[in-house]
Amino acid sequence: MEGQRATQSSIIVLSVQEMVKENMITAVPPRYVRSDQDKAEIAVDSGLRNQIPIIDMSLLCSPTCMDSETDKLDFACKEWGFFQLVNHGMDSSFLDKFKTEIQDFFNLPMEEKKKLWQQPGDIEGFGQAFVVLEEQKLDWADMFFLTMQSVQLRKPHLFPKLPLPLRDTLDMYSAEVKSIAIVLFGKIASALKIKPEEMEKLFDDELGQRIRMNYYPPCPEPDKVIGLTPHSDATGLTILLQVNEVEGLQIKKDGKWVSVKPLPNAFVVNVGDILEILTNGTYRSIEHRGVVNSEKERLSVASFHNMGMGKEIGPMRSLVERHKAAFFKSVTTEEFFNGLFSHALDGKAYLDVMRI
Repeated sequence: MEGQRATQSSIIVLSVQEMVKENMITAVPPRYVRSDQDKAEIAVDSGLRNQIPIIDMSLLCSPTCMDSETDKLDFACKEWGFFQLVNHGMDSSFLDKFKTEIQDFFNLPMEEKKKLWQQPGDIEGFGQAFVVLEEQKLDWADMFFLTMQSVQLRKPHLFPKLPLPLRDTLDMYSAEVKSIAIVLFGKIASALKIKPEEMEKLFDDELGQRIRMNYYPPCPEPDKVIGLTPHSDATGLTILLQVNEVEGLQIKKDGKWVSVKPLPNAFVVNVGDILEILTNGTYRSIEHRGVVNSEKERLSVASFHNMGMGKEIGPMRSLVERHKAAFFKSVTTEEFFNGLFSHALDGKAYLDVMRI
């Protein structure tokens, strides 16, 4: 997945958190004003936000309830592309510790953060992703992005330099979330009624995982900015942990933006473009975005799970046979990601490049 890294880069930009803190700004600088954003109706008051599926992982893995929960998983991936995962087995006190350490990490002094800032030609570190033009509009957010799995792909100038205890906590969190992802890929194979080994050979122990920590500062004019540009994730599965209780994630359902109210200690899981390609369009990646408010920052941690290096991204053979056609091209993981990071973030535009 990580081959030819030099093409996976983003233009280095200033810290929004620092700008807000230092300047006490009352108006949004022009580069962050997003008149280009889709003003699709926000369906906050419709019943939609209460209909986002909830999947119970303990039932998904239980011999007695597995079938009905697998059916719910199938429905969630087909109709929503998003679900909240509860009873996932990760200890809540450990998650609380991790959340506190993430908050502390973003509150480090700027001179400490600069040691971990993105370097030219590399996307990992503090900064923003998908900035490909000097005049491009920017998100109202800072991120910290790094490869966590497989372990040998971790950047020597980043992971070992993370402050303790965050480094050890992140290591443990990464391994546990990876295990959850592997179980979910297996359950998705059951839901699709394909041979488990067809999925296992794609998402095995060599599973690739990148983690992005997101910090969305409060904004004096929140309606003029976007925290995270509307997009679908390019991954297989994304597993998101909400760090504080501030809402901001919205998903696009039937042409409307629906706010997600995260359940305490649940993960918000979504289908990525790679899973849409592998399932030959049976499951769909869904556009989502981050919005901000004027009162309080929002923090989250997204873990993106992909196939390991040297594998092929294309529709699974059994589903091509079932559908009597392949709806997407097949490419190597390296080609897929190098193509992805050369584009600005724009809805599902990159997935459209893959369509036949």
